[in-house]
Amino acid sequence: MTSVGRAAVLSGVLIGAGTGLGFVRDLVMAHLFGADGSTDAFLVAWTIPETVSPLLIEDAMALLMVPVVTRMLARGDGPRPLVGTALPRLVLGLSAGTLALAAAAPLVVDVLAPGLTERGPAVECVRLTAVTVVTFGVAGFMSATLRAHHRFGPPAAIYLAYNVGILALIAGLSGLVGITSAAAGVACGSVLMIAVQAPAFVRCLRASPAAPPGGRGPDAELRVMLAAAAPIVVYTVTRQAQVFVERFLASDLAAGSISHLNYAQKVAQVPMVLSLLIVTVTFPRLARAMADGDTARVARRIRQDLAVASAMVLGAAAFLIAFAPAVIRLLFEHGEFTSADTSGTASILRVYCLGLWGQSAVGLAARAFFAQKRPTWRPAAFLAVGLAVTAAIGSAFAATAGTPALAAANAAGITLAAVLLLAGLRRGVAPVPLRAVAGDVLRLALAAAGACAAGLGAAAALGPGTPLLAHLAAGGAVTAAAFAVLTVLAGPDLVATWITAGPTGAFGRRGRTESGETSDPAHRTDTPDRDEPAGADAAAGGDGPGAAGADVPLGRSLP
Repeated sequence: MTSVGRAAVLSGVLIGAGTGLGFVRDLVMAHLFGADGSTDAFLVAWTIPETVSPLLIEDAMALLMVPVVTRMLARGDGPRPLVGTALPRLVLGLSAGTLALAAAAPLVVDVLAPGLTERGPAVECVRLTAVTVVTFGVAGFMSATLRAHHRFGPPAAIYLAYNVGILALIAGLSGLVGITSAAAGVACGSVLMIAVQAPAFVRCLRASPAAPPGGRGPDAELRVMLAAAAPIVVYTVTRQAQVFVERFLASDLAAGSISHLNYAQKVAQVPMVLSLLIVTVTFPRLARAMADGDTARVARRIRQDLAVASAMVLGAAAFLIAFAPAVIRLLFEHGEFTSADTSGTASILRVYCLGLWGQSAVGLAARAFFAQKRPTWRPAAFLAVGLAVTAAIGSAFAATAGTPALAAANAAGITLAAVLLLAGLRRGVAPVPLRAVAGDVLRLALAAAGACAAGLGAAAALGPGTPLLAHLAAGGAVTAAAFAVLTVLAGPDLVATWITAGPTGAFGRRGRTESGETSDPAHRTDTPDRDEPAGADAAAGGDGPGAAGADVPLGRSLP
């Protein structure tokens, strides 16, 4: 198995476990607290870790740190001076932010959800979740450094540890403090995210060489990071602002509306998160290709990753649209979560699924933009256009159409942003064959539509008397089989794109794209098409045996 394959399998297992435990967390919360004003109050506070997580773990921190550490390793430098300089400053600055957020908690609640009925519990929850500003920052710094060394195991385990902390505090405190126990769990889980990475992080620093005499010092690398920070931060906050808009508008709807949106989002996000796993694993290679100036290799990487991600999210969307009521009933309709809650959440889920491809494509395209050496504001600008569309549609139709209108606004805005980002890649990043990419996505979308129709037919044939698990298992098998058959019929080259990284996979023939466009000679190489040039693994702390950044073997227990 290749290094990418091992890393993907290991990350998939750990991320899958974390996602599964996240579902358990949501099931427990639905069972204990249902969907009412108190859960809405917690979800307003949950906006803080939801915003901080992409900002300081998945998006901004990774997009800043991974390319910088990758370039340092390629030069033969070690990241220890950078860590020693940047980490203390990061902790100090984020600690000040945590204290300020806790002090301003009443104002934060009023701004985020002015129509909220349970204001007092929301303020308490905001103060507890504010600690994630500093803890997520440290966890994200560790995660990005480890990923740059191709150590994907411990970073993939952080959400498993996070959800363990949340569930432990809910189990211990829910009878005493109610929904506030979940907020205390968020704070506890965020500390565990640091603990699960600390041993590997320390070993990684010890194994890295010190900066050679005359090399670029940590202050120079910090200046590079700060120059790139502003556009990445604005991009990340703008993307997360879709949730702000939804909850702001939903706070004026019936109690429980914010909770219904949240439960639907949690289900819809699972295939999107899993589809971006391949992007997480391949991002260091993309950054290296950018550092080498090999735009042809960048284009091939983007094309292949987008094909895989599109297939995953569109196939999953077909199933979720066909079986949304059964999925929500099986997962959440227990205890305080009623059949009316199931109906409302399922209708939102079906609409959210229309935007899953856009969510996945935005995450993929943004990484390509930010892997460049120079800062760029274009992703943030494209996201701002999508956010404006989301706000306009939501404001116009939320009062009359309710929460499904907010989900539709989200799907429309993020899809528009994805299209703009992909178009921008061709002009400013790499010679991505846009016509071929559009053809791939269209064929996959048609296959998904056919699979959804097959799933709906299976759901009708199975009838309401079928046990839920059997209903979903049979329906999932029918939907998956239909999607697989229709995808193959749509074109064998689609499947070849997923499984082949070479010039005959992502591109029809060497130097010529499937759309018939010939890449610019300056963008072509005469070397065999691989994700890494010869000798790059060791330089990048990558896949060579005994390298400091080697992947964690599957047979070895995680630290």
